Amino acid sequence: MGQTIRDVTFQLMRDLNLTTIFGNPGSTEETFLKNYPADFRYIQALQEASAVAIADGYAQATRRPALVNVHTAAGVANAMSNIMTASMNQTPLIITAGNQTREMLLMEPWLMNVQPEDLPKPWVKWSYEPVRAADVPAAFMRAYAAALQPPAGPVFLSIPLDDWEQPAAGSNPVARTVATRVGPDPVRIAEFAQALSDAKDPALIFGASIARGDGWDQAVTLAEKLGVHVYAAPASERPPFPEDHPLYVGGLPFAIGPLSKKLTGHDVAIVIGAPVFRYYPYVAGDYLPDGLRLLHVTEDPAQAARAPVGDSLVSDAVLATEALTELIPGRPHRKVVMQPHRMAPHGPGVSVREDSRMGADELFATLYDAMPEDTVVVEESPSNLGDFHAAWPIVKPDSFYTFASGSLGWNLPAAVGLALAERDSGRNRPVMAMIGDGSMQYAVQGLHSAAQEQLPIIYVIPCNGEYAILKSFADLEDSPGVPGLDVPGLDVVALAKGYGCTGERAETAEEVRAAVARALGRPGPTVLEVPIEAKVPPLL
Repeated sequence: MGQTIRDVTFQLMRDLNLTTIFGNPGSTEETFLKNYPADFRYIQALQEASAVAIADGYAQATRRPALVNVHTAAGVANAMSNIMTASMNQTPLIITAGNQTREMLLMEPWLMNVQPEDLPKPWVKWSYEPVRAADVPAAFMRAYAAALQPPAGPVFLSIPLDDWEQPAAGSNPVARTVATRVGPDPVRIAEFAQALSDAKDPALIFGASIARGDGWDQAVTLAEKLGVHVYAAPASERPPFPEDHPLYVGGLPFAIGPLSKKLTGHDVAIVIGAPVFRYYPYVAGDYLPDGLRLLHVTEDPAQAARAPVGDSLVSDAVLATEALTELIPGRPHRKVVMQPHRMAPHGPGVSVREDSRMGADELFATLYDAMPEDTVVVEESPSNLGDFHAAWPIVKPDSFYTFASGSLGWNLPAAVGLALAERDSGRNRPVMAMIGDGSMQYAVQGLHSAAQEQLPIIYVIPCNGEYAILKSFADLEDSPGVPGLDVPGLDVVALAKGYGCTGERAETAEEVRAAVARALGRPGPTVLEVPIEAKVPPLL
């Protein structure tokens, strides 16, 4: 018997170094996974959203594409929140799902993906169900190329379950490489350099694409040559600049009016590697202060097109940064004053301390002292952002991750992918995930994957018993009396133990330090529940 579609596709996956599959198997995927090759690894998640997030974390940490296999329409629907996040994170993922047998597609049988190409849109770059079984291997190659090319992002393939046993016909697809960076137009970048050189008070606004492109050193070189204020773009999912650098002044607010006010006094500002701008609460105002010209560098043409202001250049963020450094003459440094909450778009809430519970500020200061210097932090506790960033400066590249989408349920499983990449790479940096007690519930099943892989992740769960960030929005939107903003009755330690993790509860700084020391000494994941005071932070 000759080669089957499965044989050819798995060989292509080997050639592309895609020998780890993240997934949650379903009935329409079992023919794909049949007789699973010994040289492949399967990372199991208990739900599809977690599978996507684990793969996302792994792909970001390794800077390579990752392959995810989910279940037909139901599994894609489960995964959609984190497919959206992967899209906004610009993470190259190849997401596959089975479909029913081709002979039954016309009658739309049970568990069929009725419109497979439409279901994951608009959050995938390319979505396809091959017309013929013979097209499956070539579709994988196209998916790989589409996921990697800028702007990187997830793609989707739907494959009927009977395709895998079909004989491979014709020539097999050849594994090929694709460009992953787009260089700046030389005329346009020269115009931008001239505008910055002529400015009296220019500003640099760096975004997460600097971090994705491993460009911290290049960003520092440009900043030091210009000697100007450096801001992080609003709600950056990856820190674009070392937060202990004397030119760094912190993150911009993520609302129109406050952001404009923050940039008052600058005559030219350039955004490199971020949207213009990422807003969430609507606070009216001018997009820019009077007298400010905005320049925008992004690898995403759609991002450039939808920006309400700014002259754009489509380019890889790091390549553009390098080109600007070459073209701009040096200038004296400006004196700067960094905002204490660094990358966070808002400061800490007002502490009330009506009971004996720790404050978030004390918890994060304790953790900062207790954890090793090379710790990788994953964060999903929106109401505690200001406190966290005030206590924990990010001073090393690739040491902080969060979600670009704001959709809860990414960070807990993403920490699994990040820790797996630390182990696979041999770096073995400790991973600490800081997840709010409300946020934890969106993807709690990710703990099972951490336990099964015996990954030494420390999950710290600050428990305030409420959705404090939603109470902040209620204040801003003048919406009193909203139900469902308290989440009482959660037993985080019991949840952790139920999924095979070590669960502990700490109520004082001393207990936190002792629990962290124990966690750093054990091979598997630890979930540390820490009751903290309830307080409502400002949104801006």
